[in-house]
Parts: sequence; structure tokens; C-alpha cells
Amino acid sequence: MKLAEIIENTGARILKGNPEAEIEAISCDSRKVGRGCAFLAVKGSAADGHDFIDKALEAGAEAVIDADRRALALCADNFYGHPSGKLKLAGITGTNGKTTTVTLLYNLFRGLGYECGLLSTIANYVGSERLETDNTTSDPITINSLLARMVEAGCEYCFMEVSSIGMEQDRVTGLEFKVGIFSNLTHDHLDYHGTFAEYLRCKKLFFDNLPGDAWAIINADDRNGSVMVQNTAARIMTYSCGSVADHNCRILERSFEGMLLDIDGTQAWTRLVGRHNAYNVMAIYCTALALGLGAEEALLEISRLQSAPGRLENLKGPRDICVIIDYAHTPDALQNVLKTLRDVAPERNLVCLFGCGGDRDRSKRAEMGAIAERGADRIFITSDNSRSERTEDIMEDIRKGLSPAGLAKTVCIADRREAIRAAITLSPASSTILLAGKGHETYQILGREKLHFDEKEIVLETFDTIKD
Repeated sequence: MKLAEIIENTGARILKGNPEAEIEAISCDSRKVGRGCAFLAVKGSAADGHDFIDKALEAGAEAVIDADRRALALCADNFYGHPSGKLKLAGITGTNGKTTTVTLLYNLFRGLGYECGLLSTIANYVGSERLETDNTTSDPITINSLLARMVEAGCEYCFMEVSSIGMEQDRVTGLEFKVGIFSNLTHDHLDYHGTFAEYLRCKKLFFDNLPGDAWAIINADDRNGSVMVQNTAARIMTYSCGSVADHNCRILERSFEGMLLDIDGTQAWTRLVGRHNAYNVMAIYCTALALGLGAEEALLEISRLQSAPGRLENLKGPRDICVIIDYAHTPDALQNVLKTLRDVAPERNLVCLFGCGGDRDRSKRAEMGAIAERGADRIFITSDNSRSERTEDIMEDIRKGLSPAGLAKTVCIADRREAIRAAITLSPASSTILLAGKGHETYQILGREKLHFDEKEIVLETFDTIKD
């Protein structure tokens, strides 16, 4: 593609290079630049790309483009041939439920024989090809390159997570969404956004930018749902598990194996567990309808779906011990999971093991401690991804949310591996042990090190040491 075509209608400008030059690749990372490549100099959160122009030229860059974040996204869209418009692209934003919803939508449509793509926290998929990911919402060049690969692979649908940070940083600018989903809005990412109002504003941008032929699918039970669509041009579809909406759900039965739901008057089984997952099912159901599936076809396929990795994963061990691995890392998510486990098996001893991420929102730590105290019979406070903070300092922040009675039932063990082993071996028979915060992650970040850490491996190893 010619250099001039890449910057057309983007607001970007050429700092170096022939507008008629043929460009074979684009990058905003000077370390990934080579011959035939255009380097986009963008001022980011951590560094200014303009400081690396000389390095990009030394590496053989054919051209240098001056761009802000919005222009970067539009350049990427141009370079890859507007791939999102060639797919039926559905995006979900909200605090909780994003990964579960997009993963299950991907599996639902693939189960019906459609080729699909997935852009999620856990992994990206082009058809059946798995590609690792580092962010909830990748940078615009990565997103558009993956969408282009999906088009080339014959994918018809793509399902992606859209984060508030991704919206604020223009990572999805230029993408053509057919469906936008709002799950819920609770306490998270205030370390980045500063205030809840700013967090909400960034989420709302997603719906403000939807076109008139798209669908905005909204959780009517969240008080912020109506705010999200105040200025949207899209058609609106609502779902609810407790009030009046376009599509409604009631939980009829629940167990560790799943739930029986009444959806718009039809009984449907799901292997997902918990009220929060009833909302996820409704988001999936409404999206399927918006994308053209029939209600019966959608519900039948929903009944076959398994939960996303690291979302209420159930490992059964000796002495009737049940370990639940879940990604819950916000106050609302932790409260939902604890309530789910208590509702499903109120007679069982409930243990909660969790930590909080370092270099992230400190204000939620004490709140999560208080939630654990209210919801669990015993608490193990430990590390998560401590990053540059001292694990002991993070644990102390959590302890500040506990009353004297809560502290009396709390054990603090900084080493998460040892904490998991202690929680399993010290808990009485017929206990349910929630390991919250890591979920699908198979690593732990301590200081600058990213260490292998797979909770399933640790749980199964510990089970092997216990006699029935």
C-alpha cells in the first residue's frame, strides 16, 4: 500500500518518506521496524514514539508518520483494508463478565459450524489457531492485523472484549461493530481513570460510537445501563434477571453442575453456575438473536457450553474437598462468587483465598477484605501479582477492611503456593475453597519477574498428598 493511502483521512502526517512509496508493514514499536516498514511515532502513556525515530530509521524504516492515538488506529484500519467491516464484529464492555461472554459466544457460533475469531483476555483465536495475548484490548495495529487474518481465514464472526482503557486510548477507533454489549459497571481501574465518573465516561464512549445499524445490548438491571445508551445511534435491546426488559430470565434451579433457567418463557439448562452467569447467558442469548440466530437454536447451543477457563472451575478432591478457581479480582466479582458458592451449598464450610494486584487500585483492597469476611467462614490472604509493591504491604491494606472477628478467622501467608496448600490441608472435610484472582493465568508477577504459576497444578499436587 502506498504511504499516502495509509494516512488518508486520518489526521496523521508524513515526517519522512515518499508519499508514493510502497509500504509492506507498519509499526509503532521501533524494535519491530525493518525495511519496507513505516514507523508511526505516537506519544503513549509510558513513552513518546518521537524519541525513537532515529532508531527506527537506523533499523531501515521506509517512512516515519507522525500520529496521535486516534490517527494510529485509523492508519491501521486503512493499512489492513478495513477488515472489521468484512466481519460481523461484536464487542462487550463492562467490569465483569467480558471474558466469559466473548469466549462462550465464540464457542457457540463455532459449535453451529461458523468460522469465528476471538479477541480476549485469555487468548486470541483466528479460527481454531490460538495466539497469546497480553492485554484485554490490544493495540490498534495488532487488532487490525488479527481481524485481517480472520477475514483471510474465512471467519464470518469475531467476538472481542473492549476495555475502558482501550476506549480511552482509541484502540478500537475505526472498527465497525455490529453489536455492542454492556454487562455491568462496578469498582475497578480507578488507579488509571481516577474517578468512577471518568471510568463510566470511557465505557459509554463505546456506545456513543456505535452506528445506527448496530445493536446496543444492555443489562437493564445495572443502574448504569440506561446511561450507556443515552447518546447511542444504535438499536437498543435489553435483558434482565429481575426487572422488565426485552428479554427476561429467572433461575429455577441451581447446583455446582449448572442452572435451570426460564428464558422468555422457555426452560433452558446451562452448565454455568451462579446468578452472575445467568446475566452472562442473557448477554450471549441476546447477541445470538441480534446476529440472526433463532431463539430455539441459540438456547439449544447455550445448553452445551462449558464455562471459560478460570471461571468457576471446579476441582474435586479427597475428603469431599471442592476447590473453585475463579478470576474474581474486583469487589463485585468476589462478592458474586462467594454468594454463588454459599447459595449452591449453604451447608458446606466456605474458605476464601485471595490477594490483590500490586501497582493497581489500592482503594479496593480493604473493601475486598470486608467482602471476604462477610462471605466466607475462613480467609487466607496471600499474594496475587504484587509487581513492584511488597506483598506484605498489600496484605496489610486488605487486613484494614477486617473487623476483629474477621481477623480472628484469617490466615496471612505471602507465598501463594504455600497458602493454597495450607488452605486445602487445614480445611475440614466437605469444604468449598475459593481461589480468587488468578483464574486462567498460569504465571505470577513478583517484582520484575514473570514466574510460572498454575493453580490447577498446585491444587492437584496437593490433592495427591491427602488421604481420603
